[in-house]
Amino acid sequence: MNFNQRLDQLLHQQIPTLIATYKSLHAAPELSHYEEMTASLVAKELRSCGYAVTENVGEYEQPEWKGHGVVGLFENGPGPTVLVRTDLDALPIEEKTELPYASTVSVKTADGAQVSVMHACGHDLHATCFLGTARLLTDLRESWSGSVLMVGQPAEETADGANAMLRAGLYERFPLPDYALALHSHAELEAGKVGFTSGYFLASLNSVDVTVRGIGGHGSTPEQTRDPILLAAQIILALQTIVSREISPLDAAVVSVGSIHGGTKYNIIPDEVHLQLTVRSYKEDVRERLLASIERISRGIALAAGVPDELTPVVKVNAAEFAPATYNDPCLSSRLGAVFRETLGEANVVDLPPRMGSEDFGRFGLERKIPTFMFFLGAVDPGRVLASKQGGLALPPLHSSYYAPLAEPTIRTGVKAMTSAVLDLVKK
Repeated sequence: MNFNQRLDQLLHQQIPTLIATYKSLHAAPELSHYEEMTASLVAKELRSCGYAVTENVGEYEQPEWKGHGVVGLFENGPGPTVLVRTDLDALPIEEKTELPYASTVSVKTADGAQVSVMHACGHDLHATCFLGTARLLTDLRESWSGSVLMVGQPAEETADGANAMLRAGLYERFPLPDYALALHSHAELEAGKVGFTSGYFLASLNSVDVTVRGIGGHGSTPEQTRDPILLAAQIILALQTIVSREISPLDAAVVSVGSIHGGTKYNIIPDEVHLQLTVRSYKEDVRERLLASIERISRGIALAAGVPDELTPVVKVNAAEFAPATYNDPCLSSRLGAVFRETLGEANVVDLPPRMGSEDFGRFGLERKIPTFMFFLGAVDPGRVLASKQGGLALPPLHSSYYAPLAEPTIRTGVKAMTSAVLDLVKK
């Protein structure tokens, strides 16, 4: 029996348990910053296969949030240290998949709102592949030398979980990794396949609040006011010129206004309007230019409309909701791409274009210049993908209430791909 056959045999033995774990995680999702049960399950499973486990790794500025990060360390002789990361949190979405293990969880948030909770981004799938990888690495310990750092990260959806773990001393309390790896489910790629991009893979994320201030009054006498609703409309339109006229067409960038709130009644011109923006880019200089332009345009339009200087818009970049661009180290991408092709077959490894979605996984490599690599894991029934391409029903995207990954063979592929990647980096 060759090594690949042994890997398949060990994985085949695990599949029933992994499918059960996945369904259990899917049925019991937890929101960002509240992943207590999920973290406990991950910690228990890591301990059961021989990892030294540390729980509650994370430090937030908000004292009411506890860090639910989990770190499992398996030291197996001299050699490189590889960090493998999974995310743990779910989303405030009501599940409509009608799966027998669908979530019916509903919780009250800190602000008193009652919300449904669902794993609509595949973090339950990621955690299952993560645990399967952890188990296989210990089963195959005689074939490699080095250390594996399994990191269960909370609060990915709010983009502050990775930073919370780093603030809590992740790289001071545990071995500094030589490589950092992660996977993410893909809502359009067939189960059984993986895909990746060398270089920029996912965009940076900034959330920006703009408070447009004016001078309110009666709707029948607009000349006596400085209407912030009109100003907000002009600002929204002008912001779209940043990407089209200030950023090189060779650089990807997005500025989108996702929320606008202002006013209380038909005939009242309010004093303020609030905008919420999402800003995406790959390059750091482009990100800085986007943010500077948002402030300049907002202020300039207000001044041109006669708003007093002390009432010009307040632009606030939400420091907590920031994620750097995810950059796949080209050398590492080339190396692991070859591993995937050998392990999964040439036809099951796809070159994908970069996307403007965001992740905070990039933080694990940013501060210490650690080579990182994230790949997409196909999670859709191939028949549904084919039907969709031929004009059938559109596939539910990530964050959809109908998102339902095909558990098998997705989990099998994810565990095999990640395990093979780690083994290549720590092989004797």
